[in-house]
Amino acid sequence: MQIARRGRQWRLTARGASHIADVLPVHVAQLSRYMIEKVPPDLSKFLLCPMPGLLTALNVAEGDKVEARQPLAVVEAMKMENILRAEKSGTVANVQAKPGDSLAVDAVILEFE
Repeated sequence: MQIARRGRQWRLTARGASHIADVLPVHVAQLSRYMIEKVPPDLSKFLLCPMPGLLTALNVAEGDKVEARQPLAVVEAMKMENILRAEKSGTVANVQAKPGDSLAVDAVILEFE
């Protein structure tokens, strides 16, 4: 049997079957059914800056069609250039940053349709 902890959950694996168990104190377990599960927002239509840095190049403009793995932008951070590529094909709807902008983590660079 294998046991692995992920936050408050435990994954138990035995004989090819995997089970997830929540281990909570009694008073928390009784109230947990009233908790609304937080669903993360869909950010798949945005190109976000993965780290604080300087946008040195923007390879696309509004209305451009892009293919998966196509270079979209270059962000310089800690004296290294990071090429940001498209995860899937699409069309650029809005450009929200320009070369020379200093970007924070998760700053929106592009928006796709």
